[in-house]
Amino acid sequence: MARLALHDLALAQGGRTVIEHLAGAFPDAAITALIGANGAGKSTLIQAIMGVLPPIAGRIECTIPRERRAWLPQQLALDLSFPMSVEELVMTGSWPTRGALRGYRPDQYRQAREIMQRLGISQLAHRPLGELSGGQRQRALLGRTLMQEAELLLLDEPFANVDADTVTVLTGVLRDMARAGTTIVVVLHDRDQLAALADRVLLLAEGRGHWHDPQELLQSGGMAAAPAPLPLHLARGATR
Repeated sequence: MARLALHDLALAQGGRTVIEHLAGAFPDAAITALIGANGAGKSTLIQAIMGVLPPIAGRIECTIPRERRAWLPQQLALDLSFPMSVEELVMTGSWPTRGALRGYRPDQYRQAREIMQRLGISQLAHRPLGELSGGQRQRALLGRTLMQEAELLLLDEPFANVDADTVTVLTGVLRDMARAGTTIVVVLHDRDQLAALADRVLLLAEGRGHWHDPQELLQSGGMAAAPAPLPLHLARGATR
C-alpha cells in the first residue's frame, strides 16, 4: 500500500475551489512529476500534502512520520536576508528529529560535510545564503533534506533559475534518493526534466487530476521531443 494517497480531495485558495475529486496514490520509492498550467493547483496540492492547507473535502492519507517529510518551496519564498551559512542551513535538516536547541554531534558535522561534497558545495560551507547564486542555493536546500533523511520530499519547481550543472547534480541526487526509498513529488515544466526524472505523472487541468505514464505522455501527439515548457493545450485537455 502506498504511503501517500489522495481520497476524493478538494482544495481551495482565496475562497476559490482549485481542485476537486482528486484521487490516487503516489508510488513509493519513485518520483512523481506534478504538471499543469499556471494556476492549476500544483503548489496548492503540495501545501495540502505538507499539512499547511486543510482540504475542503476528502482527505490526504500519509503514513510517513512528519519529521521525515521535507518541502523545498520555490526560491521566491526564501528569506535571503537571514544570517545563515550554507553549512548552518544543511545542519538544520537534523532539527525535525533532534530539535533546534540541542547541540550538533561530531558525526552530524561529518554527515553534513559528506552531503555538501556530494552536492559540489563544500567550498561554500561558510558563505552566507544571500551571496549564493540560484543554483548554489538550490543545492544547499536539497542538502538540508538529505541531512533530514526525508522519506517524503516535495519540490516546487526546483530547476527554475538554476544552471545546467545544478540541474544535472540535482537530477542525479533525486534519482538516488528515490532508489533509496524516498517518495518524491516534484513540480516540473520542462520535457527533458520530465523524461529524466518522472516514474509517474499527475497532470492537473481544469480542477481535476489525471495520472499518466511519463513515456506515454511524452510520446503523445501533444508533446514534441524538443525541450520546452509543457504546452497549455496539453495541460487543459489530456486525459486517460
